[in-house]
Amino acid sequence: MRVVLSSWGSRGDVEPLAGLAVGLRELGAEVRVCAPPDEEFAALLDGVGLPLIPLGPTVRSIVAREKPPTAEDAFRLAAELVGARFEVLTEASEGADMLVATGLMPAGVRDVAEKRGIGYALACFHTLGLPSRHVPPGARPGTPSAPGADNRTLWKQDAERVNALYGEALNRHRAAIGLPPVENVRDHVLTDHPLLAADPTLCPARGRTELDLVQTGAWIRPDDRPLDPELEAFLAAGAPPVYVGFGSMAAYAPKDVAAVAIETIRAQGRRILLGRGWAGLVPVDDAEDCFVVGEVNQQKLFPRVAAVVHHGGAGTTTTAARAGVPQVIVPQIADQPYWAARVAELGIGAAHEGRTPTVDSLSAALATALAPGTGTRASEVAGLVRTDGATVAAKLLLEAAAGDGRVTPPA
Repeated sequence: MRVVLSSWGSRGDVEPLAGLAVGLRELGAEVRVCAPPDEEFAALLDGVGLPLIPLGPTVRSIVAREKPPTAEDAFRLAAELVGARFEVLTEASEGADMLVATGLMPAGVRDVAEKRGIGYALACFHTLGLPSRHVPPGARPGTPSAPGADNRTLWKQDAERVNALYGEALNRHRAAIGLPPVENVRDHVLTDHPLLAADPTLCPARGRTELDLVQTGAWIRPDDRPLDPELEAFLAAGAPPVYVGFGSMAAYAPKDVAAVAIETIRAQGRRILLGRGWAGLVPVDDAEDCFVVGEVNQQKLFPRVAAVVHHGGAGTTTTAARAGVPQVIVPQIADQPYWAARVAELGIGAAHEGRTPTVDSLSAALATALAPGTGTRASEVAGLVRTDGATVAAKLLLEAAAGDGRVTPPA
């Protein structure tokens, strides 16, 4: 059985595929992964013994510009990605039984599967973007509709937005391979039975969509890499530090966030561990209470820190929750406000209000995270986070590939 996994997006969109690939191979499947050709993604996949098949431009070339992408950039990128998926996946799916799509609106993947006559599954890592009569587009969990709001109209407008971005390019490529046009790109890509690769405790799906979701749990990549000896020495030299990292955020990262975080954490009497990331976080001085790390095994690191201050990516949120460490989320874009709100609701950390922290605002959030009750609650929730999501998904996908290509919930 051969399965092709595809994604275009940040590390949080690519790393779960490595976890799923491991699960599929343990069940005897052959796996190919098509993803953005960023060096760190290639290294990530190499770590589980998989070559990266390049798909589209590097993500860093898009997000690390001085200014966030414009509307014109978005239209240009959408068309480029649709074309890349038709070209790359047509070749990569030769002899395949199943195509799996994740990441930024993967228009073009289902269409290649349709032409090949093989199975197709769409996987998402949260419920934002999934149509619902009860929840408006982009709403945080628990957000009620505004009085008099018609969510059907709002979701129709959302579908029109997706059509405007992807419709022309998608239907042009479909016509080139003899397929009829698609009227609703969003619903065509999502299907009515997408996989939800998110932990049920952290991301409960009930009431969030009318689609027939198949929730598997998060796809966690096994990571046994040791920590760097210099990092080990820093950790051993004092009390657990507070980790600060903004992952793949580059142009979106708050200005001077490292300086603000360092001043705040020092005022709490804590040491600081900066995750450099794409934001390029650096210390403000050469004091011994601050250490900088690049690529690091967060699964081994997070259980040894006092708290994790981060942007609220799905992967970082799940890893911190699994480690039982309190969190402060300073959300920037996309699904990050969702995870911030959810962490606060669960009592395992604090949601920072707004994208740009000050010493005062971050101090308040960090005080909540470092309170004894928050640590106790974080430890309790850690025991509820599932670790078998990749295996569950792998079994479902192989059953679908052997059947009619449709993923259905386990009995």
